Amino acid sequence: MAALDTTRFASTGSFGLVGRIGAFLVSAVNAAVEWNDARVTRNALTGLSDRELEDIGLCRGDIDAIAQGRR
Repeated sequence: MAALDTTRFASTGSFGLVGRIGAFLVSAVNAAVEWNDARVTRNALTGLSDRELEDIGLCRGDIDAIAQGRR
């Protein structure tokens, strides 16, 4: 009598390739989302007047650092 193990995926490497492609696509989408978030933040802060930036404790030179999440 033969037994069939259905709890494992084929180990021929095809699942690994699909996993790597999926991981690449996820990282590309994440990079695009992070870029867009930084762009939106930069545009919102650039639209503020110097007085408004001063009210929240920032100056024009801080905008890029804030948008990139470094501050």
